Amino acid sequence: MRHLSYGPLKTPVEVTCIRRSCRFIEVLFRHIKPMVRPGVNMKELLRICELAMARKKVRPSLELDAGFPYPVSFCLNDVAAHGMPADYVLRDNDLLTIDITVALEGWHGDGAWTYLSGKVDEEGRALVRAAWRCTMAGIRAAVAGGFVRDIGATIEEEASRVGCSVIPDFAGHGIGRAYHEEPLIYHHGIPGTGLKIVPGMVFTIEPIVTFGRPEVFKDGTGGFRMRDGSKTAQFEHTVAVFPHHTEILTLGRRQYGDDLLREDLFL
Repeated sequence: MRHLSYGPLKTPVEVTCIRRSCRFIEVLFRHIKPMVRPGVNMKELLRICELAMARKKVRPSLELDAGFPYPVSFCLNDVAAHGMPADYVLRDNDLLTIDITVALEGWHGDGAWTYLSGKVDEEGRALVRAAWRCTMAGIRAAVAGGFVRDIGATIEEEASRVGCSVIPDFAGHGIGRAYHEEPLIYHHGIPGTGLKIVPGMVFTIEPIVTFGRPEVFKDGTGGFRMRDGSKTAQFEHTVAVFPHHTEILTLGRRQYGDDLLREDLFL
């Protein structure tokens, strides 16, 4: 049985430090959104991210701490995770997930966002809606006094409700001084099990969903691709648990109780 560990709990001052890294990610995601469109090369989007990181003097955690070949991961359509920013020109109906992790003054933040390129069919738009709803459902369960596995159980319940599947091979994680800390945050599970959620925990919630079969394989680039070729979508947020609320650090200091299901936030 895997040992369960909280990892280092964070003080309010330390959460403030993590919030700064998360704010950089949020602003960059909003800056990129109008640029994800047909005719734009993924390498151009990579360059935009690199310039933003250099200008703000943030550390690209994926590249320098996790050993990824690039500072940003780009997952296109059927690529579920660890996708490379290929020399590819975006087209109508593409779904592109951008995953960014950075550190400011030694504190890491992590986020991912799925973008729609040009004219996207209703199935693609429905998948992006489902990914957002699953992530928000998990955040709703991430409250002090609950259990870590409540998060995964709630995500699974929402996925079933909206007709998608959660890919079980990937998990969220604690974050802070290190890019990956304890605990792992599974996106499936049995309610009322696992660690008790306590104030001071900071972790990511990042389910990857699909309308196809939730099975992946590792391709020749090191990325994970869907076996059946189905598209994927993902939203990842870093959250901080306080005694009476949970804050989404990568979404403008919002709490789950805010109106977070408005489609203008993500479509």
